[in-house]
Amino acid sequence: MDSPEVTFTLAYLVFAVCFVFTPNEFHSAGLTVQNLLSGWLGSEDAAFVSYHLRRTAATLLCHSLLPLGYYVGMCFAASDKRLHWPAQAPEAWRLFLLLAVLLPCAAGALVCHWARDRWARHPLARTLALYALPRSGWAAVAASVDTEFRRIDKFATGAPGARVIVTDTWVMKVATYRVHVARQQEVQLTVTESRQHELSPDSNLPVQLLTLRVASASPAVRPFDIRLNSAEYGELCEKLHAPVRRAAHVVIRQSLGDLFLETFASLVEGNPAYAVPSGQELEACIGCMQTRAGVKLVKSCQDAAAGECQQCYCRPMWCLTCMGKWFASRQDPQRPDTWLASRVPCPTCRARFCILDVCRVR
Repeated sequence: MDSPEVTFTLAYLVFAVCFVFTPNEFHSAGLTVQNLLSGWLGSEDAAFVSYHLRRTAATLLCHSLLPLGYYVGMCFAASDKRLHWPAQAPEAWRLFLLLAVLLPCAAGALVCHWARDRWARHPLARTLALYALPRSGWAAVAASVDTEFRRIDKFATGAPGARVIVTDTWVMKVATYRVHVARQQEVQLTVTESRQHELSPDSNLPVQLLTLRVASASPAVRPFDIRLNSAEYGELCEKLHAPVRRAAHVVIRQSLGDLFLETFASLVEGNPAYAVPSGQELEACIGCMQTRAGVKLVKSCQDAAAGECQQCYCRPMWCLTCMGKWFASRQDPQRPDTWLASRVPCPTCRARFCILDVCRVR
């Protein structure tokens, strides 16, 4: 690790990965292609299609220059290898330099091809041309996309490198090197996968991510996948004109409350069980009247005389789901990160308790 070559290699590798995948820290620092070239790219709100025509081209060129930037940096980090003079550099480094030069040249040639005929050969322009009327071109369709994108009622979510945008007419996915576009009236959306993550980057609650397949009726439009939080699924469906299919094995939990109830139940399962005294019968839950009462509040988090929690002397009267809903209803919806550690009053006697005091009965 003391070698300047190794130190520079590791530092440049981290920079390159972050520059390509742009985490939040790089966005905050302005180290993105969009921010560095904002003067040339223009405004996304003013001209959505033109902006992304330039952005995809600029991103491809900038990323293709990363290997060459590494070689230039190694000229200073490993001065003993005489990389300043390629003819005297080791053969492996000469081969790397050749590839590092050819890569931006190939990217530049591709961008020049895209830019011909006023960007008419760009993949985005060619996709829009599929929806153009016989006597009009892709520019007319682009103007329609720009107009709808400027409306405030559009659905938009996701990170900058994988944004999902749904307008009255279009379903779009903004990726790093291209923009997928499909007309709403011609697509079929299917929820193909759901993944449960224990912790969300923004809170301590689990989050469910859905993958939807967007397939167009036109064989010329390639299908693509979009990903979004299950909490945004309902808003997406409101913007779509057609129902969304769902694979048989996919279960969607749309609300924050659903996710909290699942976490609440899993935490209660780890608490000590409460043994019902002999002769005492469990009645129906007074919350839903559908199932038997299944939980009892027993102060277990600390000693009987310590802490904010209090001993509850109520008999079991609530099921686990209703107790979880009561717990969630007493929380601040703007602070979901505090829900699991909070204390709420018993719904019957008002004795304060936390999740560690909720015990399943047996």
